[in-house]
Parts: sequence; C-alpha cells; structure tokens
Amino acid sequence: MKNKKIALKNLFILAVLMTAFIACDKDFVSLDSDISGLNNFDVADLKYDVIAYTNKLEPVQTNNLPSNLFGFYKDLVYGNSTASLVTQLSPVTADPQFPKKIRLDSVVLTIPYFSKSTGVENDVTSYKLDSIYGNGPINFKLYENNYFLRSFDPNAGFNQPQKYYSNRSMSASSQIPLTSLQGTLLKDSINFKPSNKEIILKKGEEITRLAPSLRFKMDTTFWSNKILLKGGDPVLSNENNFQNYFRGIYFEAEAINNDGTMMMLNFGSTNANITLHYSSPPAETATDGVRITGTYRLNFPSYNPNPTSPTSNIINFLDNDFFLNIPNGNPIAGDEKLYLKGGQGAMAVIKLFEGTDMDANEGTMTAFETFKNDFVQTDASGKFVKAKRLVNEANLIFYVDQSLTQGQEPDRVFIYDTKNNIPLVDYYFDSAEISRSNHLGVLQRVNDEANSQGVKYKIKITEHIKNLLLKDSSNVSLGLAVSTNVNVEDAISQGSVLTPTNNSTKKLPVSSILSPKGTVLYGSNIIGANENKKLYLEIFYTEPNN
Repeated sequence: MKNKKIALKNLFILAVLMTAFIACDKDFVSLDSDISGLNNFDVADLKYDVIAYTNKLEPVQTNNLPSNLFGFYKDLVYGNSTASLVTQLSPVTADPQFPKKIRLDSVVLTIPYFSKSTGVENDVTSYKLDSIYGNGPINFKLYENNYFLRSFDPNAGFNQPQKYYSNRSMSASSQIPLTSLQGTLLKDSINFKPSNKEIILKKGEEITRLAPSLRFKMDTTFWSNKILLKGGDPVLSNENNFQNYFRGIYFEAEAINNDGTMMMLNFGSTNANITLHYSSPPAETATDGVRITGTYRLNFPSYNPNPTSPTSNIINFLDNDFFLNIPNGNPIAGDEKLYLKGGQGAMAVIKLFEGTDMDANEGTMTAFETFKNDFVQTDASGKFVKAKRLVNEANLIFYVDQSLTQGQEPDRVFIYDTKNNIPLVDYYFDSAEISRSNHLGVLQRVNDEANSQGVKYKIKITEHIKNLLLKDSSNVSLGLAVSTNVNVEDAISQGSVLTPTNNSTKKLPVSSILSPKGTVLYGSNIIGANENKKLYLEIFYTEPNN
C-alpha cells in the first residue's frame, strides 16, 4: 500500500470543498454534519494497490444480440477476425394465397448499416457510416441454412433458452456442423465494400429513400420454388412450420489478400427484410393490360430484451486467427500487462483491497479492513457508525502500452461487477446523453488526434467506493472489457462464457462481444522502467485538520 498526501493552496481547498459538498449524495449527510462546523481541512489522496490480470476468454454467447457483426477485421496487435452469421426468417403474412399464374419478378435483401445523416444537398441526404471497421473489400456468400435453430435447450428440459456460442457450439460437447450451414448457394458477392450513399428507389412517380444498407437482388428461381409455389401449403401456414421448412440463411465472409472490412448490421431495423416482388396477369376487366403486382416479405429477427422467452435466432460466429498468443493471467500476483480484445478475445479482472496489512494499533488486518478504517468508524460487526473522511473522487487510470498498440484502440472500455454481472453504481449516476463519459472516460490520445496512439483511460468509481464504505457492499471483483457502445449495457443481459474456469468470469458485456477491437494496458505488477504507469486505485478525500 502506498500513502501519499498532497497539500494544496487555501483557495484551491475552498473550491474543492464547495464542489465536493454540492456533489455529495444523501448518503454522506452524516459526514457533512460531522465536519461542517470545522474550519480547517486537509485535501489529500491515497493510492491503493490492486491486483489486475488478463482473463483469456473461451467461446462467448452470440445469439440474441442487439446488432450483429459481419466481415473481416485486421487487428495490427492481435491478428485477424472473421465474423459470419446465421439467421432465421419470419413471414409477415401467414398462410398466403398467391394469385394464379404468378410470376416472381425480383427478390431483394435489405439490411441497413448503422449511420447518421450529415445533411441534405440537392434533395440527396449524405450519411456517415457508424461501426464500420477497416476499408478493404471482402467476398461473401449466402447459403440456405439446413440446420434447425431451436429456441429452447433440450438439456434443460426445454425450460431454458438455447444458448449459441461464437465457435458454433451449443454446449461444451455439441457444435453446429459447418456443412449443415452451407446448403444451396443463394448469393456470391465479390469485392464488396459498404457504401455510405443514400438508396433512392423510383417506381413511376413514387420515390422511396433508404439509409445506406447492405442491399442486393437474388436469383428468382430458388425463391419461386421455395416460397411462391408453396402457396396454400402447411409449410407457410405459421411461423413454426415455416422455420422448420426454411431454416434460414448463412452469411459467410472471406478476406481478400488478408484484408477487408468488418461491419455492424442493423437487423432490427424496420427496413431489414427479404422482399419477394411478384406479379400476375391483369384482371379480365382491365383495359390497360398492366399486370397486378404484390409483395411477400420475410423479416429478420429483432432483439428480444427478455432472454427467458426467445423467439427467432440470429447467431454470430467469430473465427480468430491471432498471431499474438494471449497469455493466461496470474490471479494471485497480477499481470504486468492487461490484454483486452473484443469478441472471443480477452478481458481483465481487477481485485481491490486484496491481502493483509500490519497496523500499529489494530494488528493484522485485511487490506479491505484497513481501507475502511482509513475512512469510517464501524461497530464490532463492521457496520458503518461514523465517517472520518469524505471521499471526493476515486479513479482507476489505465495506461496504454504504446510499444504494442498502433492507434486501433477502442475509444471506450467498460467496467462491471463480475459477481452480479451488472454495471457499477457509477454507471447509473452518469448520463447516457454524454455516453457515461464521466464514469467511463473516453480514451485520451496523443495530441487528441482521432487516429493517434492511445495514452490512457480514466475510470471513475467514486460511488462504488462510497457504497463499500457506507452500505457494507461486497468487495466484488471488477471486470474490464473493450466496448463498442457503453450505453447498450443499461438494460441488456450479458452474454455467457462457455465453460469458464474458477479464475475466469462467467459473463461478458454485450458491447464487448460486439467489438472487434483490442488494446494492451499496463497492469498492476510492474517493477522497473514503466512503474509510473502501474495501475492503482487513487482516492481523493477531505478530512478535518485537527
């Protein structure tokens, strides 16, 4: 343990005190009353050692995600990742009655990217694509899936949802065969790159505008035989029959010359579907000879916030070809470096107040007892009685190992309670409107340039520390993972990790599963040249100057 007090000038002391008392939540009312009558205060800080180590991940759960990855990502630190997926489809219309002498004119697949409008000029909307990683083309193929994707787990008596994992597994002993996913070839696309162009559709005088999307036509013969010729057949009568008859589509991505692009697809959009456009001869009373047109639409599954009642499935499969061998961490001594990689990669575990200390007055105490004794008075059972110091701010600062990273680091990382698999209380104190940037600080980069190397992340855990002192909260281990969008963790269940070990976490934040990015941070076990970048818990506090 390292104890460092910093004396400040009187004016600065006054400013800090005013800010601290204004920002203080109601839990600290008793502490306010304890010291409000005193005129002399010291503002200081304490640094506490922590134990932090890498947790290399087994396959992670990749069904029922709020969005999905597709494509190829070249990580300059870790290596390559390829994301493919399989999805079921649901007919909008059950038991359709198609007209006689029907002809299928076109079949169009549309899946929007995530994008933002940047303005309108000459009636054309410009867009900026979000969550597109890389800029090289890829090849991809679409197949008819022949594997039935069940919603409930037979090994749990069909009472629990079926979990699917990033390596095509459903459990430690069962896996979806790749050959079952690769049925009839439906689409073969070469040198594909996502475009940020608005899609403008014209039909006579009618104009439809769509945000940038993965959109293309498919062969009509397959879909005519598979769908239109089955009008009136029980296989189209309801969703269950349909999904057993047509088991979905497998999207398979492939790099080109060891490069490509990873994209996040918005299957939950109302514009995400496969639409069959058909026509039939004109009505006998028609005089213009125009054919009668119609559509039959198949929707992709949308995210279900209630994981206990699954509907249809979309499953991501992640194939890693890493040249960096992620080491297994040391949960006892901690690691010099922390390896964080999204998807089926790695995260870090952080343990606060571990070990024991010798106190001249108290004898041998655990590090957690010493910490509490520094700040509060407790009774014989360890319950809060009286405050000794006011916690103003508590931070974990993670420095980036710039000798390994090359500017691809994620802008955000996410910290969470690994016992209860939930965000820390600080997450809920912060605002989603600023993407929780007070609690989960945005990566500081060299010269604040977007593509420059990262310097550090500052993670503020002030409310978590207060709870440990005032509410007798458990001193749980914390998890740190990369994140593609910290806000999605507000109301979403974390994904399971297949066959976790005793020292590994059982759940992973969804925003980490959906991130292809990675970074390397300095850890807690550093001796030598980089000791100034060692991970500590730093607590700024105020106490009476008696």
